[in-house]
Amino acid sequence: MDFSLFESVLEESQIISGDGLKVRYHHIWHMDQPLKALCLLLPETTEEVSNIMKICYENDLPVVVHGGLTNLVGSTETDGHEVVISTERLNNIEEIDTSSRTMTVQAGVILENIHEAAASADLLFPLNFGARGSAQIGGIISTNAGGLRVLKYGMTRQLILGLEAVMADGSIISSMKKIIKDNSAYDVKQLFIGSEGTLGIVTKAILKLEEAPNSRNAAYIGFNDYHKVVTFLKYMDSNLAGKLSGFELIWRNSYVQMTSVSDAVRPPLPYEYNYYVLIEALGSHPQNDQIEFQVLLENAIEKEQVLDAVMAQSPSDVEWFFRIREDVNNLVDFMKHDQHFDISLPIPLIGQYIADRYKSLSQIEGVEQVFAFGHVADGNIHFMVGKTNLSPELKKQIDHCIYDGLKEMGGSVSAEHGIGTHKKDYLKLCRSIEEITLMKSIKSIMDPKSLLNPGKIF
Repeated sequence: MDFSLFESVLEESQIISGDGLKVRYHHIWHMDQPLKALCLLLPETTEEVSNIMKICYENDLPVVVHGGLTNLVGSTETDGHEVVISTERLNNIEEIDTSSRTMTVQAGVILENIHEAAASADLLFPLNFGARGSAQIGGIISTNAGGLRVLKYGMTRQLILGLEAVMADGSIISSMKKIIKDNSAYDVKQLFIGSEGTLGIVTKAILKLEEAPNSRNAAYIGFNDYHKVVTFLKYMDSNLAGKLSGFELIWRNSYVQMTSVSDAVRPPLPYEYNYYVLIEALGSHPQNDQIEFQVLLENAIEKEQVLDAVMAQSPSDVEWFFRIREDVNNLVDFMKHDQHFDISLPIPLIGQYIADRYKSLSQIEGVEQVFAFGHVADGNIHFMVGKTNLSPELKKQIDHCIYDGLKEMGGSVSAEHGIGTHKKDYLKLCRSIEEITLMKSIKSIMDPKSLLNPGKIF
């Protein structure tokens, strides 16, 4: 490849090729696999991204964008024929506006740094999930990530006020506004949110912040009946009057594995229940909120809505409780090979559907472990399946088992991770032919040469 094409718009240190690619990779879980690419480029401004794309467009060079490389559906995979653009140097927090309660950030800013910057201004960026120490906001926006607080604050889409993106031909689309209400025709920025880098490259965003809570309460609750899990969700949500921010469900075998790997991760509740719920409530009056939270739990036990409960007594307890839920490596580390799923389905149907999946998966030769957990309050359940080999046949068997039945009940094969390459064969289960046709039309208009993240989604 003629790298002089990019030397006209980038410094030498911003172009990595040849042996330099051996220390790069396409995913943080595959750091032992060197990156396959024509070259990797490290732009530092939107204008440099634009200039790169103009060159790629003129020379028909396909492009894959790399952020924090935490994607789980193959959206950052390459085969060696692409130019890879990394957003890691687009890492500036440009402004925190406390009056507008907004933060202006470049695409490469890591989520945890956004949290810390917001907290320093007594504000909160509520999006939260386990990969916050690696995930970059550009990738988060491109996949419309969810996480642990969707119940209260919504998906990424609800937290983006303004956006800047570079199109396939290098043109810059900028709608960097701090306003919440803008009903002036099409909301173009929404096209880029959740499009997995197939329509444009996100370079900047204006994030919607919230006032920082003064109290945070959490508890683990034990159940044997899924119906009572749903009843308890309604009970807590109605009585906490908007303060319930998280409601996570962990199946028994997942909870046991998550809390028995070391002395450092101990179980808050004994291993005698079918379901374990982790709840979080954010408020503004520490003492009153704690009393209210405790009384609600006590009443639920007295009314036999729940079997057992343990409440966090300190901030360190809260961190301990959430560390159990977030550290999925405690599951992955004990698998020879792992396959991940994040399905979405109506809340009342989750209990039986997951029970059926456990039973069906256990009958597939090659399946060794099955773990389920997830954000039950928004209908999103994660599966991790441990298996003996990487054969395509076994993968398809497991895929069919997990996805079978979702279409009939109005579910989705992807709640928050996207489609990428791993799920594109199953897109038809949750999108109609007409919807997919419209999506392809939008893609062909915005990226007529199909250069952006080629082969992904469709």
